[in-house]
Amino acid sequence: MEITVLGCWAPYPRAGGACSGYLIRDGETAILLEAGNGSFSRLLEILDFRRLSAVIISHFHLDHCADLFCLRHAVKGARRDGSCAGPLLLFAPGEPRGDFESLAGDSEAFLTRPIENLPDEDGARVAVVGGLKLEFRPTRHSVPGYGVAVSGRNGRLVYSGDTAWFPELARLWTGARLLLCEASGLARDLGQIGEVHLTAHQAGELARESGASHLLLTHFWPEYDPLALQAEAAQACECPVMAVREGGTYSLTG
Repeated sequence: MEITVLGCWAPYPRAGGACSGYLIRDGETAILLEAGNGSFSRLLEILDFRRLSAVIISHFHLDHCADLFCLRHAVKGARRDGSCAGPLLLFAPGEPRGDFESLAGDSEAFLTRPIENLPDEDGARVAVVGGLKLEFRPTRHSVPGYGVAVSGRNGRLVYSGDTAWFPELARLWTGARLLLCEASGLARDLGQIGEVHLTAHQAGELARESGASHLLLTHFWPEYDPLALQAEAAQACECPVMAVREGGTYSLTG
């Protein structure tokens, strides 16, 4: 299993960049995790959207879902010309209801599975796509949202989504070979963002307390140097830490 970073900026991209978007591939299975501003164009550079097995949207903030509009038109056009057989499987929160209906409710484009309605397994909502198991757990954010674990033959990738720190956070996400975690600011920003986001230092703490093997930082404020965020996370973390780069691919090896 490998993950390619399509975009890593929030809440707006740097010039020429894109907001949150990640392509997870395992054999013939390809999952688009998030579809933030600019991510669909980046996806098309490396994969035909018709080859997607599923899409996951963690929450309905535009830096995570705006390019669903692009994907929706692409799928509907491909269905009209016969190059795509059916709607694309989409996992997304069912709330806020208005956002859900405007972005994910088009049944011609998407076969939408509200995350809240998925089967419960030990407190997580679960689904299987190809050979990958998906586990969704709620985050603490300003709108309903989820973090997600993706488990395959070569290990477990955990994606934090957007979340504030809460006491059970590390316990919920143990056993990650790769932890892809937001680092939305520096420790000095905790007073401004701490109710809805993690700082880089908290990302490092999450990696340490959850026992992650590697920490990948993402979701960067575009005015910050990602290497400064990486250095701060490393102070709290005992595993290797890397600030992701757009276009970079990171693998879970056996």
